[in-house]
Amino acid sequence: MKKTFANDTTQMPLIPLATAQKDTRAQPSYQRRFHVMAKPGGSQCNIDCQYCFYLHKEQLLHQPKQPRMDEATLAQFIKSYIESQDGPEVVFSWQGGEPTLLGLDYYRQVVALQRQYCPPGVTIQNDLQTNGLLLNDDWCRFLKEENFLVGLSIDGPRELHDHYRVTRSGKPTFDRVIAAADCLKRHGVPFNALTVVNRLNAQQPLAVYRFLTRELGATYIQFTPCVEPKVYQSTAPQFWTPQQMPALGSPQSKPGHPMSVVTDWSVDPDDWGHFLTVVFEEWVNNDLGRVLVNLFETAVAQTLGQPSQLCVTAEFCGKGLAIEHDGAVYSCDHYVYPEYRVGRIQDHPLNEMVFSTRQLAFGLAKRDSLPAYCRACPHLKLCWGECPKNRLLTTPDGEPGLNYLCSGLRHFFDEVAPMLTGIAVLLRQSEPR
Repeated sequence: MKKTFANDTTQMPLIPLATAQKDTRAQPSYQRRFHVMAKPGGSQCNIDCQYCFYLHKEQLLHQPKQPRMDEATLAQFIKSYIESQDGPEVVFSWQGGEPTLLGLDYYRQVVALQRQYCPPGVTIQNDLQTNGLLLNDDWCRFLKEENFLVGLSIDGPRELHDHYRVTRSGKPTFDRVIAAADCLKRHGVPFNALTVVNRLNAQQPLAVYRFLTRELGATYIQFTPCVEPKVYQSTAPQFWTPQQMPALGSPQSKPGHPMSVVTDWSVDPDDWGHFLTVVFEEWVNNDLGRVLVNLFETAVAQTLGQPSQLCVTAEFCGKGLAIEHDGAVYSCDHYVYPEYRVGRIQDHPLNEMVFSTRQLAFGLAKRDSLPAYCRACPHLKLCWGECPKNRLLTTPDGEPGLNYLCSGLRHFFDEVAPMLTGIAVLLRQSEPR
């Protein structure tokens, strides 16, 4: 039986499933829940991170110099997003590029439209991912008043952060990010730290983690591994040829080799495993219950037999899409390429795009395309092959589709599995009987 990869789904017609429509029975058998990452300003940004995977979308998607989701498209998106899913809470996520470049009045309009279309009994939540450079007292007052959760991008202490995260003119940004964090704290705006773990800061796990928790004061941290194929600017995920895929453990499967499959700033997979292991031990010993780390929290939940809290470690994907400034909807934030465009909000309501044969096949392909090497792994149910966009390698027996981070992830789970089990036992014992 032929495996279905994500690229196989790009030729499928967009046919809504029965579950695209709300179940109006007194006891519904399903609820429609999904998440869309909104990029109303496209890839526009005021800094020039060397590792950014989104800046090139300006050329790839032929975006204007100052992309902006117009009022009609914004209203259509907000209305459809609310109407297309069920449940008492709807979460909007605003990202980019740099979403604050659209200005504060734009988000005042966002909130007004949300109130206009929000039905009784439903709560709207907003989060905003930002580099922080434009945050000031006016912004922070608004974010506090409207209960926004802020994700602040910061890669560790000054020398690590400023290595890649610089302005268009090459100036460092660390001090301005710290000023943004201070402003958020002053106004009582909750914020998370989002840290891209790259080839450099991966080698200093304790310096990064202790800075984020002890100096920045972050109590929720998102660690994101930087993995970028050298062809990412022109070639969509899963459209690589097998000849481009090096074998696990080969020199070409590491950053820094002239024939490497990834960019020089991508994290080394073994450094990623070491980074996670060292930080996990620090977290368990000093911050368990006080600091939430996305990858660790979901590993604990999965050890308890619960579903993954993150798409990257879930068995399936397909419920986390992205919408661009022009209303085009893509299968995933990391799949914003012409091949993975599902449709346009101007032509289809979101429910018909999300709950469709094409998007369902895209989501199932995460599990169904796993190589036998993954299926035999003792940590399969904690990893599920991680994100498909990182499946750049071939297995030791030559099967394509192995995750670039595999060796590091195996090391991490080998090391922390006993601790995960111990935490799970303690949590079960603390449950009320």
